Amino acid sequence: MLKIHQPDKGPERLGDILGKLFTARGWGRRSARMQLERAWAEVTNARERQATRVVRLQRGVFEVEVNDSILLQEMSNFGKRRLLEKLKKQLPGSAVKELRFRAGAW
Repeated sequence: MLKIHQPDKGPERLGDILGKLFTARGWGRRSARMQLERAWAEVTNARERQATRVVRLQRGVFEVEVNDSILLQEMSNFGKRRLLEKLKKQLPGSAVKELRFRAGAW
C-alpha cells in the first residue's frame, strides 16, 4: 500500500507529547491506581486494610475484594455508607457513586 506524505502540521505541543508518553508507558494508570489505594488506606482501619484489596474504579463504582467472609458481611451491611462518604471526600474529582465488595482470596 502506498503511503501519501502528509505535510507537517508544525511542532507538537509539549502537553500532547507527554500525554502520549504517559499512555505508552502506562504511567497514568499506575498513578491513578496508587491514588485509589492511598484513598482506601485513609478511609479504612488496620483490620479492613489488611483483609481488602482495591480492584478498580470504573463508571463511578469503587470495587474492593475482601478475603475475610465475616468482614465482607460487616463492610457490606454496616460499613458501606461510612466508607463511601469518606471515599467521596478523599477522591473529590473521581465521581465515586457506589462502593461494591466482592469475595477474594489471595
